[in-house]
Amino acid sequence: MTTQAPVGGRKTQITSTAAALFNERGFHETSMEDIAEAVGIKKPTLYHHVKSKAQIVAWIHDECVQAVAPPLEEYLTSNLAASEILRRVAIDIFSLMDERPGYLRVYFEHHRDLDPRLRSRLRKKRDEYWANVRRVIERGNESGELNVTNPTLASMAFFGMCNWAYQWYRPGGSRSAAEIGEYVWSIFMAGALQPGTERLPVS
Repeated sequence: MTTQAPVGGRKTQITSTAAALFNERGFHETSMEDIAEAVGIKKPTLYHHVKSKAQIVAWIHDECVQAVAPPLEEYLTSNLAASEILRRVAIDIFSLMDERPGYLRVYFEHHRDLDPRLRSRLRKKRDEYWANVRRVIERGNESGELNVTNPTLASMAFFGMCNWAYQWYRPGGSRSAAEIGEYVWSIFMAGALQPGTERLPVS
């Protein structure tokens, strides 16, 4: 099974519309007919583009990974301080929630609805991303910037603060996604920085 999809606007329209419906109504409560109606096409036409809701979930998973994983890989090849990389990662995650409402809810709550082979591949991508964040924290320890005794647990805490914000984050508030991401990052850094290390200012 493949996650290949029609390119261009139709794929984006189907994916974003389905994500919004899954977010508002629930995955199992949303039918392919509901998605077709919301997109403005007939159900047979929808099936011409996508075979099932599970395939849409796979597209959403791929988009989430592509939105955050390549930037992190670039940060790792740079000379950026560990704290700055973590700041950018937090902003990337909140920007994803802002630009693609509902995607992270689908990503975390409906991975079991994926084809098992796809689930295995996407879990590997997720684990690689988590491991890269742990590497950032370990790098910060090695440079003396951070003072984290358990990088594995710290990585989980960092993702807990960022990823699960989909439960409460709503686009269009008084603060931008970048501002909220930076604020959440600053709370994490308050416990992770080596005592005496200067922290970047947060507005």
